[in-house]
Amino acid sequence: MCGIAGRLNFRSGAPVDPAVLRRMGDLIAHRGPDGEKFWHGDAIGLAHRRLAIVDLSDAARQPMTGEDPRVQVVCNGEIYNFQELRRELEARGHRFRTRSDTEVILAAYAAHGVECLSRLRGMFALALWDGGRRRLLLARDRLGKKPLYYRVDADGIAFASEPKAFLAEPSFEARPDMAALSDYLTYHYVPAPGSAFAGVRRVPPAHHLVVEDGQVRIERYWHLRYEPKRRLPEADAARELLARLRDAVRCRLVADVPLGAFLSGGIDSSAVVALMAEAGAAPVRTFSIGFEEAEYDELPYARLVARRYGTDHHELVVRPEAVDVLPRLVWHYNEPYADSSAVPTFYLAEFARRHVTVALNGDGGDESLAGYRRYLASRLAARYAALARPFRRPLAALLGAVPSSGRGIGIQARRFVEALGESPPRRYARWVSHFDPALKQELTTAEFRRAAGDRDSLDHLEEAFRRAEGPDLIDTALAVDVETYLPDDLLVKVDIATMAHGLEGRSPFLDHELMEFCARLPSDLKLRGHTTKYLLKQAVRGLLPVPVIGRPKRGFGVPLDRWFRGELRGMVHDVLLDARTLQRGYFREPVVRRLLDEHGRGVRGWHYQLWNLLLLELWHRTFVDGRPDSGPPPAAAAVRGAAAMAP
Repeated sequence: MCGIAGRLNFRSGAPVDPAVLRRMGDLIAHRGPDGEKFWHGDAIGLAHRRLAIVDLSDAARQPMTGEDPRVQVVCNGEIYNFQELRRELEARGHRFRTRSDTEVILAAYAAHGVECLSRLRGMFALALWDGGRRRLLLARDRLGKKPLYYRVDADGIAFASEPKAFLAEPSFEARPDMAALSDYLTYHYVPAPGSAFAGVRRVPPAHHLVVEDGQVRIERYWHLRYEPKRRLPEADAARELLARLRDAVRCRLVADVPLGAFLSGGIDSSAVVALMAEAGAAPVRTFSIGFEEAEYDELPYARLVARRYGTDHHELVVRPEAVDVLPRLVWHYNEPYADSSAVPTFYLAEFARRHVTVALNGDGGDESLAGYRRYLASRLAARYAALARPFRRPLAALLGAVPSSGRGIGIQARRFVEALGESPPRRYARWVSHFDPALKQELTTAEFRRAAGDRDSLDHLEEAFRRAEGPDLIDTALAVDVETYLPDDLLVKVDIATMAHGLEGRSPFLDHELMEFCARLPSDLKLRGHTTKYLLKQAVRGLLPVPVIGRPKRGFGVPLDRWFRGELRGMVHDVLLDARTLQRGYFREPVVRRLLDEHGRGVRGWHYQLWNLLLLELWHRTFVDGRPDSGPPPAAAAVRGAAAMAP
C-alpha cells in the first residue's frame, strides 16, 4: 500500500525534472510514511512512497525491476494471490529475490504481457514502464479500490495516486472543471472518469491505459456479469457464500505488520470480524466509532460482536467539534466530497492507526447482496407507480409540509413519492442525488449553468442504467451502484481516510471472485420480500448475535441536521454567506439564505445540501485560491469562521 506518481515526456523526449518528481512524491507522502524512492529513464520518471506491509526489507522497495532491467514498476495496493502466482511462475522458470507481491507483478507481466492484469486478485493501481517496447502501462483494479489520476499536456502524460501531486508541475493550473462541479452538486461526489480539476482524468476501474508511440489508449479488461444465473438450493447458496467470504477474509490476513478491523456493528463488518476470529488464535483488534446522539450511535451492536469473539476492542465517540478536522479533510480528499461519513471514517482510521497498520472492513456487502433500502424502494415503485400517480403531487405536498430532520421517515417518504412519476433510471438517480433538478436550477446562477454546459447531471446515472446488464430491476440497480456509487463515493472515502494516516484498508466483500458469485445469484436471494441481504443473513445466522442480524440498516452518517441547528450553525452561515463565497457567482444568495433559514428553524432538513455547498467552498479555498504546501493544514477552530481555509 503506497503512493505512486510519475511522468512520461513522450513528445519532446526530454528528461523528467528530478525536483518536480520529488515534489510530486512529497505531496502524497502521507500514503507512504515508510520511505521514498525515485527512478529516472530517458524521458520518464517514477516516484514511490512506501507503506511497508509484506516483506519489510529494503529489497522490496519500489520502483522495482525484475529479471528484465528495462522494466520498472510502481504499485499501490496488495495482490492477495501473489503466493499462488509465484509458485506458478517459478514452475515456468522465473526466479525471485524478494517475498513481495510487487515482484510477482513484474514476472507475471514478463510471462503474459498486459493480460497479466486478469490474473491478479487484489486491489491495485500500478504504473509499469517497459523500456524495451517504450510502453507505459497504467492500470487499476477491477472495482476501483485504489485510485489513479492522469493528465495529458502538450509534452506528455503525468500520473499519480492523488491529483494534488500535479500541483508540483509548473505547467499545471488548478482550475475547476465546471461540468464536474455541477455533477458534484447532484451526487455529492465527482463521478469518474472526470475530476474537479480541469484537464485531470481518472483511469476507470477494471481498465488499463497504454501509451505507445505517443498514442494513448484505454481498454477495459473485466466486467462483472449477472448472467447466466446459478440456481442453487437456498441452503447450498448460503453455505457457498460463507465459504467464499471465509476465503476472502483468509487471504487478506497475510501481512508482516499488525492487523485489525473496523467494526460498525452492522452485519457486514461483524461477519468479517467473526471470520477473522475464526481464522486466528490471537484476539482480533476491533475499532468502532459512536455518537452522543442515540439515533446515530451503533456502539451497542459493535460491543455485542466484540464480546462474543473476545476482541481487543477500542471505541471513540465523535462530537460536533470533530469538524475542526475539515481543513485536513478537504486537503486529503483532493476534490469536493460531501459524503458526511468521511468525518467519522477519517477519525476511525486515525484511531486505528495507533494500534495497527492494516484494518479489514465490511465495504461492498450492500452492492453485492442488496443491502440498501433503495433497492426495495425500486421494487415497490415499479409495482405501485401507476396506482399512485393520481395522488403523487398532493401526497408530496403533504409530506413537504411535515418538518423533517435526521434519519426520519419524512425525508425518505417525500423523496420516494416525488420520484414516482419518473422512469426507473431517473427515479433511481433522483433518490441518490443531493440536489434534485428543480432545486439545483433555483440555486445556481445562469453563469454557472452556462459554464457547466447546461447539462442534466442525472444523465450520468441514466447512462449507467442503459449500460447495465442486469436481468431484472434489482440486479440492474446493483450493477449501477458497482459502476458508480461504489468506486466514486464509498471507495474514495475509505482509501483517502485510511491512507491519510498510513493505514491499509482491506475489503473482503470486494473480492472479485466473491462478487462474481453473488452477481450470478437470483435477485430474490438478495432481496426477499422486505428483507435486504437475505442470503447473507441466512449464511451468518450461527456466527452473529441475533440483534445484529435482525437490526435495520443504518448508514455511517453524522448528525449534521442537529449540528447545523446547534453548535455549527454559525460556522456554516459564516462560510456560505461570506463575500468570497458569494463572489464566485455560482449560487443565488437569496436561495442560500432560504436554505439556511429553513434548516435553522426546523422547517426542512437541508443539512445534506448545506454540507455539499460548504465542502465545495472549502475545496476552492484550498486548491483554487491558493496552492497548498507539502502537507495538510493542522486541525483548527478557524474553520468555524468566514476566514476558514484562507490561503
